[in-house]
Amino acid sequence: MRVVLATHNAHKVAEFQGILGAALPELEIVAYDGPEPVEDGTTFAENALIKARAAAAHTGLPALADDSGICVDVLGGAPGIFSARWAGHGKGAQANLDLLLDQLADIAPEHRAAHFDCHIAVVVPSTGFEQVVSGRWPGRLATAAHGGGGFGYDPIFVPDGSGVTAAELSADEKNAVSHRARAFAAAIPVLRMSVIPD
Repeated sequence: MRVVLATHNAHKVAEFQGILGAALPELEIVAYDGPEPVEDGTTFAENALIKARAAAAHTGLPALADDSGICVDVLGGAPGIFSARWAGHGKGAQANLDLLLDQLADIAPEHRAAHFDCHIAVVVPSTGFEQVVSGRWPGRLATAAHGGGGFGYDPIFVPDGSGVTAAELSADEKNAVSHRARAFAAAIPVLRMSVIPD
């Protein structure tokens, strides 16, 4: 059963296939090749639904979409839904990470709590089914980037209970505990119910 993931990011497609593979081997996650919808929601859940609806409408396939980001306590939950463009449109992941580090340069370690948040929308065009689930990965922000794995803010995010950043974890380690993994744990029964034929 093919399910379209509403992203043009090949890394995300591979990550989602890795997370889903063990639990739902009958699903094949395919990349979305249609136009980017305008993400004008004010929450992760709203933006995930916007993307999933667009991918489902374009392909006719059941669609998954996630909206995720990093939320920093001392910044009132920012960058939040603006995580991918924190430094400005078109600036890229490194600029986003550098700006966040600069903004927190004078913040003491005990006030650097943060979490990754992920909301996943499931949309099935043939039945009109829609549902959003979520996962949260708590931790804190390091004062400098470490590690060459992962992407985005992974090099400065230290998960609770870990002494290394998310970018220093192996893909398997990250896929077992990340915000996306937690959201997918909630999404698996939804996918079984709504997408996989009896």
